[in-house]
Amino acid sequence: MGDSLGNNLSSKPADSQINYNNAIDYWSSTPATVDGVLGGFGEKTSVPKADVMGSLTFLRKLKARMPLSEGQIKYVVDIGAGIGRVTRDMLHKVADKIDLVEPVVPFVKQMDVELKPLIEEGKIGTIYDIGMQDWNPENGKYWCIWCQWCVGQLPDNEFVNFLIRCKDGLQTNGTIIVKENNSFEEDVFDETDSSVTRSNASFQKLFKKAGLKLIAVELQRGLPKELYPVRMYALKPE
Repeated sequence: MGDSLGNNLSSKPADSQINYNNAIDYWSSTPATVDGVLGGFGEKTSVPKADVMGSLTFLRKLKARMPLSEGQIKYVVDIGAGIGRVTRDMLHKVADKIDLVEPVVPFVKQMDVELKPLIEEGKIGTIYDIGMQDWNPENGKYWCIWCQWCVGQLPDNEFVNFLIRCKDGLQTNGTIIVKENNSFEEDVFDETDSSVTRSNASFQKLFKKAGLKLIAVELQRGLPKELYPVRMYALKPE
């Protein structure tokens, strides 16, 4: 999660400047803590608690739109999971079992600590230590695919391809949730972590390109004013 408004002084499209290796280098040098993964907005700020409350409220409102398929369990995957904060603080409350996808080695190692009680309970499935661009979900596995503060690391075409693969990974009534910062008008490249912050319009255009329909969208409340607005998008195959 970026804590600045970023700059995009290049004339090239924002997403074309993304470099995976630079992103991995940046995040690998970041402390494997809540404060580290949230860009300095850790436990001493309102961000983690507001984030969890906003996500749970959004999911509660979607309950009728997310019925469980017959013979399935509420299997969720946490994409760009970092140290497992979202799984630890929120997803385990709504899921029967959770897989995690995270390419940054120090973060994956820290999951053993953060998720120890959930691992012992048998709530953690597979931890995929690869990037989103290389992840292929098992067909029809997931009730919910949760992507939070991570898809800015993907160029537009890769993001669309990722979403198309995610569609194949959904149960019959499955849902994709994308929770991300929104720029105000133009997409903005941030060279610090080699990511792009997309506008609401850009997100909606890319969702459509991937063959997804937007069933709900909501603005996250309670975040510091200096941060980008954060929106939650609920998506189903068209």
